[in-house]
Amino acid sequence: MSTLDSVRKLQTRMWQSIIGQESVIEQLIIGLLANGNILMEGLPGLAKTRAVKSMAKNMDAEFSRIQFTPDLLPSDITGSEVLYTESGQPTFRFEAGPIFANIVLADEINRAPAKVQAALLEAMEERQVTVAGTTHEMPELFIVMATQNPIEQEGTYPLPEAQMDRFLLHVYIDYGTEEAEAQVIRLVRGEEGPGGSSSDNEPVVQQVVFDARREINQVSVSEAIEKYMVDLVFATRYPGRYDEKLASWIRIGASPRGAIGLDKCARVHAWLNGRDHVLPDDVRAVVHGVFRHRIALSYEANADGVSSNDVIDEILKLVAVA
Repeated sequence: MSTLDSVRKLQTRMWQSIIGQESVIEQLIIGLLANGNILMEGLPGLAKTRAVKSMAKNMDAEFSRIQFTPDLLPSDITGSEVLYTESGQPTFRFEAGPIFANIVLADEINRAPAKVQAALLEAMEERQVTVAGTTHEMPELFIVMATQNPIEQEGTYPLPEAQMDRFLLHVYIDYGTEEAEAQVIRLVRGEEGPGGSSSDNEPVVQQVVFDARREINQVSVSEAIEKYMVDLVFATRYPGRYDEKLASWIRIGASPRGAIGLDKCARVHAWLNGRDHVLPDDVRAVVHGVFRHRIALSYEANADGVSSNDVIDEILKLVAVA
């Protein structure tokens, strides 16, 4: 079985567990293969946590869930030095926290205070944490998938832009169709039956992910596509070059991480579709997830009810492929 077939097998198994959210699953796979962290946002009960657990279940990966609460401490995430007694001598030993896993689910990340959120920054960006002056490396396969609720903002701590920018993708989950809802009911009913949760499927090994990343690195990007991606990024920073109304909607545009993320995700999307080169459609397919959390809207946009998705849609209309 080829590497692509193995990844598609993982994707198919996740589709079977998460009904009606095929686009969400694809974005999770893209984030995994692009070696980036993911922020998932959606109303309660839309399978955000289930989607992450489904990925971990179908891989031979160590999974860790951190439930963020207002009383959480940074050491609850990173771990701490613990005093032990060996042969009558006191000694300190590092006890690793839940961040030391392959797939880390940071559930309701905006419910923890800033110090706890900041504890994730070094791990997400540098793939390491420093405790008591000692640096501890993350596993080779390491991805943080954080969730947050767009409602019930009372008592929450909104993520600062610096931390938002460290997420490769911002995945928004919405309600499925009526037929998908009926399938969800049947799926859960079947899982609650005898042997419903058991599975004989062998998990996808981690090596498949590393092999896929090496193949994705070989996906080519033409100068025209590269210029198209750069033009999209600069349209968020200097929207007045394209349209006055667009300029009134955007307060801050995408960072250089946005350009890098767009390139990574477009190459992954092309590879998942069996191509060794990137097309404009690959860029358009991933641009919303890459830009959504990197564009700060103006007061005028909020007053007009304009969302980040609306702004990105308008940019795609105005920016042409060279």
